[in-house]
Amino acid sequence: MALAWHWLGRADYRRVLADQLAARERVWAGADGVVYLCEHPPVITLGRSADRANILATPEALAAAGVTIEQIERGGDVTYHGPGQLMIYPIVKIRSVVDFLERVARAIADACTVFGGGGATWQRDPAGLWKDGAKLAACGIHVARGVSIHGFALDVATPRDAWAQIRPCGLATPQVSLSTLRGSPIDAETVAVEVGHRVVTALASGG
Repeated sequence: MALAWHWLGRADYRRVLADQLAARERVWAGADGVVYLCEHPPVITLGRSADRANILATPEALAAAGVTIEQIERGGDVTYHGPGQLMIYPIVKIRSVVDFLERVARAIADACTVFGGGGATWQRDPAGLWKDGAKLAACGIHVARGVSIHGFALDVATPRDAWAQIRPCGLATPQVSLSTLRGSPIDAETVAVEVGHRVVTALASGG
């Protein structure tokens, strides 16, 4: 599997979703997969099993903060994406969902170790990358005709008050950022270089 990764910068959620869908069409047609990495402006996404009661902020407060809401087809509940969070979207053919998620999660964890945030581990239920009982990265994918879209969201430096707007994935568990784990700030673009390289390497032998 020949893969490339691309940093899209801070990009509108719907624009990147359209990019993923277009890439999926190409993969269905026989093209190589791709991994997109980006940040989003503030957005709350609702998966197929989302409970809107897990949005804690009022519509007025969300509007004032410039937060939009998107209903999407990935699995899972409610989550938040925004500045300081690195989105990792592999659009690839997969044979085993479990193996795919584990490969990507290990690659992200190894990248975090490079930046001084070691010790995070993959957990299937509740799904995500965890460190000492706090979630470092969430995941939610959608697979159609053997090709994945959506992916992982790594908390690099998400403002803490952003998480107060929701009950992430319906769970009363804490979030932790890579910046907190390493004890100093770091930006998503810097982390994206290491993550992109490691994810495409991890998936190169199949996922």
